[in-house]
Amino acid sequence: MTDLDPRLVELYDEDNPDGPDHDHYRALADRSGARSVIDLGCGTGILTVTLAVPGREVVGVDPSATMLDRARGRPGSAAVTWIHGDSRRVPGAAADLAVMTGNVAQHIGDEEWTRTLRDLRRALRVGGTLAFESRNPTAQAWRGWATPGRTVRDTRHGPLEEWNTVDVVAPGSVRLIASNRFTATDETIVVTQVLRFRSRVELERQLDAAGFTVTAVAGDWHGGPVSDASAVLVFTAVAR
Repeated sequence: MTDLDPRLVELYDEDNPDGPDHDHYRALADRSGARSVIDLGCGTGILTVTLAVPGREVVGVDPSATMLDRARGRPGSAAVTWIHGDSRRVPGAAADLAVMTGNVAQHIGDEEWTRTLRDLRRALRVGGTLAFESRNPTAQAWRGWATPGRTVRDTRHGPLEEWNTVDVVAPGSVRLIASNRFTATDETIVVTQVLRFRSRVELERQLDAAGFTVTAVAGDWHGGPVSDASAVLVFTAVAR
């Protein structure tokens, strides 16, 4: 797998800032009294380092070495154990809480998703909590992702021209092709992602099969009910 270009990783936090989603996971960690937390798909670690409060062990796992390089350079990173890899590298240490944020669940294909849930179940103690979110397929967010033209923004590497194309490649699977052209060097970097949109029923069934009991599904970051228009499905489940 080709890793992400470091210049695009530099823009990741700008495009994905700290917000109510991170507030939700921090509050869950505090409310549950978690002493050990796994952040799977931690990316640049913007949330991960804030979970690492005194008295709590935090592990950040990500398949992107470039993302992890940025995470390791973040203030507070020394309090986190960083692991390069996927769920197979998650330590089986009877953790209290595991989280997957930034819609990480949608980046994992079906076979890998089944394995990921089982790996996380093995990593959690009985009664431990798994929390993650996934975009609600009935809201069809992908319809707004394609760009009618090209946008340009300034970066430390000069102007960056950006445009997206989107297509549905199979029921529940959407391909997003993001093109990024650094005009100063005339380099175009194309990032292709196939995102899996799973329904609430499908996710509940998969969690049950992996050994989890779903305790809550919210339609927003404040615990609101799920509707067809809800942008996200926010899951909380307990390991049996």
